[in-house]
Amino acid sequence: MNKFANKRAANTAGLAFPLSPVAAGCTVFLMALAGSAFAQEQQTAPAAPPATTDTTNNTPNSALPPAEDATVSTTTTPVSTVRVTGIRRGIEAAISIKKNSTSIVEAISAEDIGKLPDQSVADSIARLPGVSAQRGRTSGKASDISVRGLAPSFNGTLLNGREMASTGNARSPEFDLFPAELMGSVVIYKTPDASVIGQGLAATIDLRTVQPLDFGKRTVAVSYKKSQLGVKQRDGLPEGDGKRYTLSYIDQFANRTIGVAMGFTRYEEMGGGQSKFNSWGVADTVRVPGSDVPVAVKVPNGFGYDTEQNSHERDGAFASLQYRPNKNFKSTVDIFYSAGETGLKKTGFEAGVAGNGNGFYERVHELTNATISNGVATSGTLINWKGVVRNHYEGAKDDLKTVGWNNELRFGDWTTMADLTWSKATKLGSRYETTAGTLPGQQDTLSYTGFNGANVTEVKYTPGLNYADRNVISLTDTMGWSSSLANGISPQAGYLGQPYVEDEVKAIRLNAKKNVEWGPVIATTYGFNFTARDKERTGQDGRLMIIGGDPNGSAQVPGSAVAPAGASGFNVVSWDPRGALGTVYELAPKVDADILNKWWDVKERISTAYVMGDLDGEMFGLSYRGNVGVQAIHTDQTGGGYQVDSGNCVGNTPSGCPGVRVTDGDKYWDVLPSLNLSFDLKNDQLLRFGLAKVVSRANLDDLRAGQNVTLSNQQGVSVLTSSGGNPLLKPFRAKAFDLSYEKYFGNKGYVSAALFYKKLDTYILRTARDYDFASTISPETTLPEGGSTIGRFTQPQNGSGGNIKGYELAVNLPFSMLTPYLDGFGVLVNHSDTKSSVELPRDGFANVTGSAISIPLPGLSRKVSNLRLYYEKNGFQVAAAARKRSNFLGQVSDYQDNTQLTFIKGETIVDLQASYEIQSGWLKGTSLFVQAQNMNNEPFLEYTDDENNPTNRVDYGRTYHFGASYKF
Repeated sequence: MNKFANKRAANTAGLAFPLSPVAAGCTVFLMALAGSAFAQEQQTAPAAPPATTDTTNNTPNSALPPAEDATVSTTTTPVSTVRVTGIRRGIEAAISIKKNSTSIVEAISAEDIGKLPDQSVADSIARLPGVSAQRGRTSGKASDISVRGLAPSFNGTLLNGREMASTGNARSPEFDLFPAELMGSVVIYKTPDASVIGQGLAATIDLRTVQPLDFGKRTVAVSYKKSQLGVKQRDGLPEGDGKRYTLSYIDQFANRTIGVAMGFTRYEEMGGGQSKFNSWGVADTVRVPGSDVPVAVKVPNGFGYDTEQNSHERDGAFASLQYRPNKNFKSTVDIFYSAGETGLKKTGFEAGVAGNGNGFYERVHELTNATISNGVATSGTLINWKGVVRNHYEGAKDDLKTVGWNNELRFGDWTTMADLTWSKATKLGSRYETTAGTLPGQQDTLSYTGFNGANVTEVKYTPGLNYADRNVISLTDTMGWSSSLANGISPQAGYLGQPYVEDEVKAIRLNAKKNVEWGPVIATTYGFNFTARDKERTGQDGRLMIIGGDPNGSAQVPGSAVAPAGASGFNVVSWDPRGALGTVYELAPKVDADILNKWWDVKERISTAYVMGDLDGEMFGLSYRGNVGVQAIHTDQTGGGYQVDSGNCVGNTPSGCPGVRVTDGDKYWDVLPSLNLSFDLKNDQLLRFGLAKVVSRANLDDLRAGQNVTLSNQQGVSVLTSSGGNPLLKPFRAKAFDLSYEKYFGNKGYVSAALFYKKLDTYILRTARDYDFASTISPETTLPEGGSTIGRFTQPQNGSGGNIKGYELAVNLPFSMLTPYLDGFGVLVNHSDTKSSVELPRDGFANVTGSAISIPLPGLSRKVSNLRLYYEKNGFQVAAAARKRSNFLGQVSDYQDNTQLTFIKGETIVDLQASYEIQSGWLKGTSLFVQAQNMNNEPFLEYTDDENNPTNRVDYGRTYHFGASYKF
């Protein structure tokens, strides 16, 4: 090992590979282990060999799903077997994966063919220790996954060990794209090893489909599910429904040398009506009639009420073809396909209260008939006021295609592998925004009651006009939001945005493993991976104008439907704007600095060379196994985009606001050593130790080039400002230490306690800095008073880090271990507590409001707990589960498809499920089941400073599923 270390040092002396503390620690630790092992080599028999590893997806072969109905026999005495099914089968398979891994991992496994423990992949893995899920603001379904307090973008997500393309700004695809029925298991690597490609700083999540030759016989499974969504919401809004079909087929041919597995699922859902409220906070002043000076009194600042209904359709399919003519050769082709369409219909009402809504056609509001108490206007009436009826539709069509071909050949002491990957994802969005209200020049009144100075979610508003009357309310440019004194009248009766994302990933991986006898090193692995990624975001934006109308043009709202505006207590006109382009509206293409700043492309070429040694030996009287290795990663990245000088823009048309395409990039190395050790403490007890250097690459949109320069007013002072990406960004980098104690009870249960610590060497901050725009502006650019070209540029930058630390406790036990009277009962419970010293400057996140000057680490909930109680016997299955997380800074997508940060109040989600499988007769293999999600009807709450005064509330209601499945 010393020779190898010296040779590596000589070969890399000119490549600026500094010896990190982690690398030094791994080397010293391995030398100590080697010395101990060599000293005992002749006296001590080696420990039992560890589970072999499938180099395709780093899966311990002994942890693969057990062969279906496989039997064990000898030539002398028949051996009876116990067939474990359902919940306990999934638990035992997951425990086997965790127990036999040389890294610290968490796992879930399908309870049966096409049956993960929950409705979605995200729901299932959110029940694992140290893992939490954020519900989507629109759908209410678990979507984004945080591991150990780090945002979802810190995870690496793989499919059968391979990186994939994505349709969002993050590198990994959304979990909604993976129907749970198509997954065989999911493994979360909390500590990496050198052979895992596409690692994340928080964790690496490997989604695994079934492999046909791991099963003992042909298996066919079909299921049908009917759903009710949005049941028993607080505002009595209409319920939704859905249906889901699944087919799985697994078979083997030619004396089990050929295996085929296929799965298909389709689901359609129309969600229940959701009531949403958004507050603009509290204003400290308001105008009154006869005075040009605002009066110091607290009033609501503004509000938005919406009733939303979402729809989802998705087709998912996978296929796996395996060929294994002998024990020395195996070839596997995996294909995964997911295509879907999502839609969100919004019907709502919004308006300013204090001041105005910044509309060109809106006058300054004045408060009359006010009741004032302790500086708070608890009620009153606004005059010179205008409100806007919103009928919006936000939808997207996406697809993900991934193909992998793996070939493994064994000869002598060598096992070689070649793996090819192609993955492509596309997404076309469609965002219709339409406005209706009074014509320009027409005003209304607004009365409100019940305000105490803080309770913005409880104020009662009453407009003077009937906004459900089509004779009063028209489709029109109600506010004049696109008009200004500078640009004149620019009619905008609505808006259409159609962003398009395309991402393609190609990769080749070569791997060779050799069995050796080098003291504690029993095998060495050498590998190389090359990944080419090309991603771009383009699109079309434009103002919707009434056909044939002048700037004050209007049209009658189509149809006759009305709908409640959220929980406002009043109805508004309702219609679906899809198909209105060319019949009601014409499009005026729009281009400005903000729009061009969203058009970008990124190219990455990443080469990874790695070497790893498998360890097996004895130290201090304790047997151990594990691995030690290093990855050397070279990155070549290029970001493209547009540089826009608002001084060159005359209006907001493509010809009136030209952008200059720019590109930039960087090349750099990362060296990532890692060490994993698992000590056998006897009696099925393990002490695991992990030490590694890890990285997470920036979100792809952060690597874009370009910027938009404009003259802004900041705290009463005019200054040049700009925002953009940074093609020179380096990754998040950290050193990680993990320690875990695990006590197993065979494969039936375990208890564990873990400690973890991550020292963040670098962190990517979005922050504003002083910047000289002299080289990027034109002579036509309006400069601030004094003519200074020095302004503020907000972009992601590499900064110094901090630390994250915490502990995890887990218990997974069948109660039959306590007494046979409780046979069939069991419990899974875990709790994690995570702290971080990282705080980010608030000024880099304009969408995060509040009084504090810094914000916490996105995705971090201090406390996360999970509980699942179950009973399974004689075909009956009953389970109750709850997951709880404390307050956190979450990620949401705004109406312009931008990722925004928002404070989300902690929540507890309760789910129930029950099923019965017929055990005998001609219906054997048939199961009937019922499931309930969000049984406690937990709302989704966002807040600014005070969690007890939320500024945005979403009520999803309960979701019920009823269905049947049949397996033969």
